[in-house]
Amino acid sequence: MAMRTSPESPMPVGRVSRLIGEWIDRLGAVWVEGQITQLSRRPGAGVVFLTLRDPAQDISLTVTCFRAVFDKVADVVTEGARVVVLGKPEWYAPRGQLSLRAAEIRAVGVGELLARLERLKRELAAEGLFAPERKRRLPFLPGRIGLVTGRASAAERDVLENARLRWPAVRFAVRNVAVQGVHAVPQVIDAVRELDADPSVEVIVIARGGGSVEDLLPFSDEALVRAVAACATPVVSAIGHEPDSPLLDLVADLRASTPTDAAKRVVPEVGEEVARVEQLRERARWCARALVEREERGLRATVDRPVLAEPHRLVEEHEERLVMAVDRGRRVLGHLLDRADAELSHTAARVVALSPAATLRRGYAVLRRPDGSVLRSAAEAGAGEELRARLADGEVGVVVTEPSGGGAVAEGAPAGTRVPDAPGREEESPVGGGS
Repeated sequence: MAMRTSPESPMPVGRVSRLIGEWIDRLGAVWVEGQITQLSRRPGAGVVFLTLRDPAQDISLTVTCFRAVFDKVADVVTEGARVVVLGKPEWYAPRGQLSLRAAEIRAVGVGELLARLERLKRELAAEGLFAPERKRRLPFLPGRIGLVTGRASAAERDVLENARLRWPAVRFAVRNVAVQGVHAVPQVIDAVRELDADPSVEVIVIARGGGSVEDLLPFSDEALVRAVAACATPVVSAIGHEPDSPLLDLVADLRASTPTDAAKRVVPEVGEEVARVEQLRERARWCARALVEREERGLRATVDRPVLAEPHRLVEEHEERLVMAVDRGRRVLGHLLDRADAELSHTAARVVALSPAATLRRGYAVLRRPDGSVLRSAAEAGAGEELRARLADGEVGVVVTEPSGGGAVAEGAPAGTRVPDAPGREEESPVGGGS
């Protein structure tokens, strides 16, 4: 129940502590899991003191138990072991300290640990922390490598020595931490976060040598797995040996079977790279030579062509064809002109042959009345009728003196003139100058 207090009537600290103790005394026994960080067994003492710590958080709890209770598990429980304790919370009022009076202690077995790890593995996998698409590629030649490992450990030596043998200029940022025990998880998390915040570090390697399942438990801790998943820098897990597989291997961007393998996977071997560069150079030279040779062959084939061997030959051939075409055009044009000239001459000759003037030049004449009508028949002419005779070089006047059915005689007409005796018909008959 809430206590009635005020600035004028405050509650003493001792009473508050006693009230807390009374409330805790009403609690029943609970099962608590944790890791033993301190173990105190004084010879002859009937009480054993333990410090139980939560591996995932920085919280500790003092546990007391009778020696008879602890002796049942004394052979399997040591500092660093994970245990499950059945105890009743107690409050020591004079000091204001909470403790746990243990009635039973059980060591967490390997089988139970593996079952718990399997459940945690499924939960994290369901969240997508182990998905392959989250994996990032390591840089080809990192400028600086972050290394999280135990101080002066074989894992640290393997990584540093093998990396420098492969690439002597490699640089490391080493963070020595506890790799087992109650302080391993927070120290590893702090080191990983520190290296991840360093922009010069391009890849982080977490390395530890082999050990038992209990020794490798910190690298399956949920807090550490989530811290690695949140890193922006690629992380390489090199924990234990090939058969060992903590959860850190699943969340890391690359799993190395051993610390030595991590050094080989992170740093390229200088000799191999030099050989690869030389191979690429030789391939580039071969490609360049092949390209030049191919172009030279094409150039030689082009130069050997007749058009380039005798460059004037093409012009001469075109000149010959042009001259032949011009000559052919002239011949064709000449033939056409000759034919047209012949046709024109024939037409002109026909026109001249059919011309009345040509007929008049042969000695014929055309008789017309004064009104211009042409006399076409001798019967049309009357005696004494005056007519006009059209000759080749002019006209003369004539007078009809003797009309007859055989043709009238026109007086004054030149000799050889024939008076037409029918319309539309001219007969060749001389015209006399008599009556």
